[in-house]
Amino acid sequence: MSNHRRGAGHRALDLPEPGFGSGARAGAGAAGVVLLLHGGRADSFDPPTATNLAGLRMRPFARALRGDARTADVLVGFVRYRVRGWNGERADPAADARQALAGVEEAVGPLPVVLLGHSMGARAALRVADDRHVRGVVALAPWCPPGEPVAQLAGRTVVALHDEADAMTSAGDTWTYLRRAEKAGARVRGIRMPAGRHAMLRGSGLWHRLATDSAAEILDLPVPPGTPTGRPGWGAGPVDPADLRASLG
Repeated sequence: MSNHRRGAGHRALDLPEPGFGSGARAGAGAAGVVLLLHGGRADSFDPPTATNLAGLRMRPFARALRGDARTADVLVGFVRYRVRGWNGERADPAADARQALAGVEEAVGPLPVVLLGHSMGARAALRVADDRHVRGVVALAPWCPPGEPVAQLAGRTVVALHDEADAMTSAGDTWTYLRRAEKAGARVRGIRMPAGRHAMLRGSGLWHRLATDSAAEILDLPVPPGTPTGRPGWGAGPVDPADLRASLG
């Protein structure tokens, strides 16, 4: 067993000064917060580096959110991890996400939050969705191993985007997880992506657009006239992989 200890004084929330990149000022008038959580490794106590590809992969999603008319008054931030790994029962990134959520309320007040996570970051986001300010989770190619808890998702919205050609995390596990989450009281939507695999590089524009659409939908933000969207819509009843589809509109 590792003797690695949780770093004292770690600042898990990276939230630019309110107003930077949005129309909000000091939280007043902000429509909500979207926190991005990047991927990582199953096991690692190494700290993420500034050039960590998993972290850089989320930057275009932040730009898409900041550049969309619907989310102009949404604060966009990041969860900073102490270490790169999930590390078994420690679930280190979930602990960091909890700390970041507490930091949001301290910084800007009780705003509604959407968690937008990729891979391990999506797993962490789903784990902490029971926070009282979290409205829902947008999970990109999530890591949802069998037996992952779902009770915490009751009353939340979960949108999962996954390419079934992903060789790193299982889309089948994602669809199974969504069915379980729905039975636990979550409002769910699965979107089968036509390309991108795990890194979300091919067809990245669609990933960015659907993630932004989903976050705006969860926050119940109005759509300005003439705004193009790829909003997938919300299905009724149990999620069935045979019925999942990616919206290309």
